[in-house]
Amino acid sequence: MSPSVRQTNLLIFVICTAMMLAAAYMEHVMKMVPCSLCITQRGFVVLTGLLALIAAIHNPANRGRRAYALAGIASAILGACFAGRQLWLQSLPEDQVPACGPGLSYMFEVFPFMDALKLLLQGDGNCAHVDKILGLSLAAWTFMAFIALAGANLYQALRPAHRTQA
Repeated sequence: MSPSVRQTNLLIFVICTAMMLAAAYMEHVMKMVPCSLCITQRGFVVLTGLLALIAAIHNPANRGRRAYALAGIASAILGACFAGRQLWLQSLPEDQVPACGPGLSYMFEVFPFMDALKLLLQGDGNCAHVDKILGLSLAAWTFMAFIALAGANLYQALRPAHRTQA
């Protein structure tokens, strides 16, 4: 028996919450400093999780279920794109890695908002630093998690309509 729509949405939310708790642990306990692409990916993890939580609370009929699922797919795919960009930066030879940029708070204080946002989304040399867990970079783990989250949302979008008996 497959899980209900609400249970699947709650599972997506729990996975996203676990990802954010792991990120907070790595930042505050392991003293890993997140780069701009890491922060962007965290934003998409939060967005994907919040969409799933709202969908679980709302528990709409089929059309609404598909709308939430499609929004979750879009959020997860965008997150995977940023994780993929970070993987690409990490794969560059040292002489091709972009220069390290200023800190996030400095960027938003000094640069116009759109310029700071562009720098944030592009990533810089800080994003090329590789921290590994179980032999894979954090960006690779995050990329795989985003693909799994997109897959779970795709399952939500494509699952058969719930039929009530008359």
